Amino acid sequence: MSRRLAERGGVAGARGARGMTLVELMIALVLGLIVTGAALAVFSANKRIYEATESLGRVQETARTAFELMARDLREAAGNPCEAGLPVVNVVNGAETRWWTDFRGGVRGYAGSAAFPDAGFGSSAGARVSGTAALELKSAVSRGVTVVSHNAPAASFQVNTVNHGLADGDIVMVCDFDHAAIFQVTNASPGINATIVHNTGTGSPGNCTKGLGFSNPVNCSALGVGYAYGPNSVIAPLRMSRWYVGHNGRGGRSLYRAQLVNVGGTPQVRVQEIVDGVRDLQLQYLRAGEAAYADAAAIPAADWLGERIVAVRIVLTVEGPGRIGGDGSRLERRLEHTVTLRNRAA
Repeated sequence: MSRRLAERGGVAGARGARGMTLVELMIALVLGLIVTGAALAVFSANKRIYEATESLGRVQETARTAFELMARDLREAAGNPCEAGLPVVNVVNGAETRWWTDFRGGVRGYAGSAAFPDAGFGSSAGARVSGTAALELKSAVSRGVTVVSHNAPAASFQVNTVNHGLADGDIVMVCDFDHAAIFQVTNASPGINATIVHNTGTGSPGNCTKGLGFSNPVNCSALGVGYAYGPNSVIAPLRMSRWYVGHNGRGGRSLYRAQLVNVGGTPQVRVQEIVDGVRDLQLQYLRAGEAAYADAAAIPAADWLGERIVAVRIVLTVEGPGRIGGDGSRLERRLEHTVTLRNRAA
């Protein structure tokens, strides 16, 4: 009897210790795959949402930075430290032959099909992208130094501080409430003395005359039109800049600013990448007395020179850094901002 009980116990133990059947194993695997797939789907969806949110944030930050910096230059366009609308005489040699010494108009727009006169479209890093608009802006910065006295025959100013920040080669504007004059500083020692010289025969491009009196066209004889700026006149550096969309050398496009700088006494144009991810720039202009904005191609040359532009509409197409679409596309937004020229506001 004991043997029978042992045999029965052995059979029962064998049945209790048996493993999972193939069907049970397959069911468990399927359930595991379903759970794993659901988890991966949730993870993937969260990843896409994060990337889209991050991309949108980058787009908004890019647009904010671009609009803020462009608007800062635009608001001051054609401005001077004295009074809006002053007549201006420019005694810099060949002033109208290069964009960064030609102060006429203060604002000059280029349609997408119009290249800069001195720089065509290209594909290299920093070169402007064909089909995108561009903008030139000229002004005299608000910070300046006050004239104490002006010895016109000696082409020499005395200003109110030795810390005037002006150096040999700077291209500057001096103005009072009669007119303004643009010249190149030929001798200055910031931090040492308060003398600013605007002589001829030195500097690059140099001055064509000592005379800073107004004439149209400019009188480029040795002494020109004599004029002595009185006390409380102001001398300020020029701010000359170009804004455009260029290739960034990384397979994308960026917003660029080309700006006049002084390098060791010689004026040069320095190109800076401002923000990346800017695919396109389009611009429209409002003229005084008009109700509608117009493209640059529709603006007569006389209106650029005649200071009729009072506002600019900026349209940026900005793309995010990552590819978030199912087709590998980037997030893209078209954003618009309108800026009124402070010195021409009615």
